[in-house]
Amino acid sequence: MAAAPQGNPSLISVTSKYVAPSDPSLPALALQITSLVGSYMIWVGVTNQPPESVQNAARSGVLCRDWACAMPAPPGHAGFGPATSLFRSTSSDVSFSMAQRLARRFHRQIFLSVDVPATLLSTPRGSHLLFDAEKGIVATLDSLGDEHGQEVS
Repeated sequence: MAAAPQGNPSLISVTSKYVAPSDPSLPALALQITSLVGSYMIWVGVTNQPPESVQNAARSGVLCRDWACAMPAPPGHAGFGPATSLFRSTSSDVSFSMAQRLARRFHRQIFLSVDVPATLLSTPRGSHLLFDAEKGIVATLDSLGDEHGQEVS
């Protein structure tokens, strides 16, 4: 997996990462994570870009295909915090629940855009692709927390 951090790591940084498919019949995924103060803005989508050009994938993607925002629960409260869909197609709302899980896990506000065509999501392997996407996001956010000396649970 190739990663390409850009920007000022102390305030705002952008990381692009290639996620190889777990199944050869599935497309590869690209992640672009913008680390902001107290939040992450994440775009994940299918790509045909090679790993060394993964930073170009988001430019040809669609930000508003399925986009949600989730907040972590207040300290001392179990469960999920508030969340909302910012934009969604009629056929998909996967970013909403994934953003909630990520906000709960990383205790940060999450803006998540999932750019996976509905034709892929409606196949039996669509859930595998989404699982690969979430695993890639979690691994990348874990490594970003380690790089910046932040505690990530």
